[in-house]
Amino acid sequence: MPLLVNGARVDLARPTGDMIRAHPYLEENAKLLRSQPAQIVEPKGLLYVQQREFAVTTPKDGSVSILGSDDATTCHIVVLRHTGAFDLQPEDVHLVTFCVTELNDREEQDIHFPIIYGIAVNVKTAEIFPATFPEKGPDEDLRSAHVLTGAPLTNIYDAKTEQLRIGPYFWGPFPHVDFWLEQDDAQILQNLSTSPLAEPPHFVSHIRSTLTFLKEHPFPSRSLFPDRKPRIYKKNEEGLWEQVCSDKI
Repeated sequence: MPLLVNGARVDLARPTGDMIRAHPYLEENAKLLRSQPAQIVEPKGLLYVQQREFAVTTPKDGSVSILGSDDATTCHIVVLRHTGAFDLQPEDVHLVTFCVTELNDREEQDIHFPIIYGIAVNVKTAEIFPATFPEKGPDEDLRSAHVLTGAPLTNIYDAKTEQLRIGPYFWGPFPHVDFWLEQDDAQILQNLSTSPLAEPPHFVSHIRSTLTFLKEHPFPSRSLFPDRKPRIYKKNEEGLWEQVCSDKI
């Protein structure tokens, strides 16, 4: 899938700075996005996408109105818009908004921080905007444990049935989990983050919660997924995720 800017194919081997200088409108669009205050997105109608997850839906989705993700420091959040089955067609990708690297950077006392940590997209209007998410569920610890144990990129949503599907996930005992849980916040931050100086304030508590979950579930095949079936959620009348039994599907 070639990447194009203004119809011109991008040489992915060249530095991103060259592309930015060659296409000044990318900097203007990034400036416009950065100028918007981060909106707090409540869980009603939200599908939150964690690290190493992706989700695909359409404007006709009756359950999900907002897709979003945050806590990105060295990670990237990609929003793709397509009128057909994107993953089945060898289409070109046209880059419209590019707000990473030097275009999403602020510096304080020689330390670099992202300006935008999170993004949401309105699936009805295709609007994207900076966002934060008070709730990142359902199954936040389970999904985070999947990431910490080396998860591949995982599709979590079935737009046809409007169901969120988590798992089944399998891992073995997490190495040295007791050791890590005994460490102070500074050690966890320094050793379990790719950007210890730029993490949001809740990073350490999030990691501790995930490690605790891994300790409690060393063999998820026994404790979480004995039937080898996913945990399935649908939005209820209030627009919130509610777990449903597989025999009700």
